[in-house]
Amino acid sequence: MDGFKKFLSEYAGAIIGGIIALVILCTRLYEVIVGIILVVLGIIIGNYVQRNKYDVKEKLKSFIDRI
Repeated sequence: MDGFKKFLSEYAGAIIGGIIALVILCTRLYEVIVGIILVVLGIIIGNYVQRNKYDVKEKLKSFIDRI
C-alpha cells in the first residue's frame, strides 16, 4: 500500500493530465480549442503585419524572388 501511495503522490499531475486529455478527446472539445488557437494566431500575425508593413513587404518580395 505504501508503494501505491508513493506512486500516486509522485505521478498525480500526470494522472490528472491524462484524465483531462481523455475527457477533452471524448467530448471533441479539442476542435474548439484548436479553433481558438487558430483565431489567436491570426490576430497576432495580423497585428504584426500591420505594425511592420515595410519589413513584411520586403521579406515577401525576397521570398518570392527566391522562388
